[in-house]
This record gives sequence, structure tokens and C-alpha cells, in this order.
Amino acid sequence: MKDFATSDSAAVQAQLDRLAQLTVPDGRLGLETMRALLARLGNPEKALPPVFHIAGTNGKGSTCAFLRAMLEAQGYRVHATTSPHLVRYNERIRLAGTLISDDRLAQVLEEVLDIGFDLEPSFFEVTIAAAFAEFARVPAEACVVEVGMGGRFDATNVLQPAVLAACGIAALGIDHERFLLAPEDGVPANPMARIAFEKAGIAKPGVPLVTLGSAYPPQAQAAIAEVARTLGALLFEAESREWASPLGIPGRHQVQNAGLAIAMLRHQDKVAISEAAMQAGAASARWPARLQRLSPGPLTGTREVWLDGGHNPSAGAALGEHFAGQRLHLIMGMLANKDPASLTGPLAENIVTLSAVPVPAHDYHPATIFGPQARAIADVPAALAALPDDGLPVLIAGSLYLAGEVLRLNAELPD
Repeated sequence: MKDFATSDSAAVQAQLDRLAQLTVPDGRLGLETMRALLARLGNPEKALPPVFHIAGTNGKGSTCAFLRAMLEAQGYRVHATTSPHLVRYNERIRLAGTLISDDRLAQVLEEVLDIGFDLEPSFFEVTIAAAFAEFARVPAEACVVEVGMGGRFDATNVLQPAVLAACGIAALGIDHERFLLAPEDGVPANPMARIAFEKAGIAKPGVPLVTLGSAYPPQAQAAIAEVARTLGALLFEAESREWASPLGIPGRHQVQNAGLAIAMLRHQDKVAISEAAMQAGAASARWPARLQRLSPGPLTGTREVWLDGGHNPSAGAALGEHFAGQRLHLIMGMLANKDPASLTGPLAENIVTLSAVPVPAHDYHPATIFGPQARAIADVPAALAALPDDGLPVLIAGSLYLAGEVLRLNAELPD
């Protein structure tokens, strides 16, 4: 499945059309293509400001948001690359606090594609190469880099100790099984241990590796510890703590993501930061489509509507906890390769109505897969219009791709 992208800029769209043509040969693993591409660009990954590198199944994007907010609260300019984008491809590359402009995005994508097209790079490899090229050119005091998938073979894992301030591993769960649990000699057999092994592959000699420790199953903890020992990383565990004031990103599960960000900052020595900045950043952080209450707008009107792009059991558990004891209308759109029960199970006691909608431009589950109570509706606007005016909240969930469409329709573009 391709990571579709469109743009209102003709210059950017021309390069996105080229990106859409890229395919990765079956069975290709490793970082050789990425390293070759970066070498042709002059190895920008070796000239970055101090980097905070984050892996995980759930929560890594939120951890990135907390890190960026905390560093910016200290007054630093911060580069960031996260994925996927929700509405605009520009969201993937943030330069010194601001999303990359269309003009600059078109130029850097053209540069990377021209210089490396014969290498047959992937969509994500081109994206990360473009991000690193810009990060090396634009002045900043820190970088926040989110792993795309896994860690060991992720395109971001070309980062070396000289530029790394700290690495972190957020919550773990089973996801992307086709890739992360593919048979291989010399890797853990237990699924959770294997996932942890892949995520811990971002560890580097002498660099702090901060984890959630006891929040992981024992076999995952053991796998991370073994990777850290083998690679010579400095292993630390984020402390579990409660917050006296609300976090900027809703949900009790965000406590551990904020705690991971703080622990990564505390256990590194490349960027000075105060406790006050960490607290201020925790309160001001924003991360769209993660338990986001939508603003009144052209899609929502004045109704209470929540949006979440989570699509696996850990995300379902977080939604179930947040909406515990609350009745709601659920609008679901989920990719065909995801398990609907991961969300409908934890929310079973909450659901008053369930509307199943398509995920634009992707293969998605039909209404029948969600059970006999589900109604097939043409799209989100129609699903909202069909709901009774009973004052109950609405949750739109199941896919980040659907979430991006919802944000676009409600004129809430991530910035």
C-alpha cells in the first residue's frame, strides 16, 4: 500500500507524483540504499543538530510532540520529522519549528529524486533523505526524529552516535506483523520479544537508550536489555509518575509518553534544558488526531466530536479507558489489513450507534465486518448528518488516513 499524498502546489505535486511511482523490490531489507542515497547528498545525517530518536508501536508520535514542545519551551529551534502526514505531505518535515514551505519542499524532493532515482529508493527513504538534507542546511539547536516502522531496518536508523542525544522506545504492541515478525535466523522467536528487538535496533554505542521498562512484558524487557548490552547503549528506564496538571495531549496513557520525553532529556548531555521548560512543554504539546476534540467547524458544527487515528489493540485500550462509562456514537473507517475488534472490543459498552465509512483511496473494511449493528454510510459528513440530535459525543476512529480527511473537511489543518 502506498502512502498517498497530494498538494495544492503544482510544483510539489509534480514531485509527489514521482514519489508515488516508487516501489521497493520484494525482500529488500537493510540500510544500504539509504546510505547510498545520503552519500550522494553529501551525508547530511552526519551534520545534524543533536537528535532525539524515538521508536515504538504506540505513542512515539506523541513522545515526539512532547519533546519538541519541551525543547521549544526552552527557546530552542527544533527540526522534526514524523509520519504519516494527515493532510499535507509538508507535515513530515518541520524546519526550526515551521512546516517546510511548498517551494522548498518541491526543490528538495526534486533534488533527492534526481540524484537517487536509479537506486530505487522507497517513498519513506526519499522523505527521510529530504528531511535530513534540510535539517543539515537550516540552523537549529535540536532534531526530533520519529522511526517510521520497526527500528533496526528503518530509514532513520542511519543516525550515528556523534549526532544522537538520546534514543527512546515508547509503548510496544503487535503491529506490522508481515514485516516485523518475518521469519529470520538469529532473532527472538517470541512475538513481543521480536517486536522489542526490532525497536531496540536504534540503540547506539554510548548513547542513552530510554525505555518504559516495566510497562513492557518481561520477554520484551529482556530483548531490549540484550540489544542494549550487545550494542553498548546506556540503558535507562523512564520513571512512572502522575501529573498535578493536565497534559497538552488528552488521555491518561499520555502520562507515560510525557514521562519518556522527560527521561530522554534528563539522561542526555548535548542539550541543556530546565525542569520548568519540560513542565511547560508537557502542558503546551499538541498532536492532531490523537484523542483530539475537534473545534466547531464546517464538518462538526457545534457537536462534540472526537478524532483518533489509532488502529491497534493498544490504541483501542487507550480509547476504552478515556471513554469509560460514557455512551457515544462511533464512526469507523479502518484499513482492510487491520483488526476491527482492536477498537470495537474495548468500546463495546460505549457504542450507541456504529457507522462504517470508507477510508478514501485505500482498501477498507465493509460495514458487515463490524457486526450486525453497523450501518454502511457513504462518508463522514453523511454519517454525522444521520446521527440523532441526542447530545451524545461522537468518536471518529480507525485510521490516520481517515483522520486526515476529517481534519481537511473541518478546516483544521495541522501546522
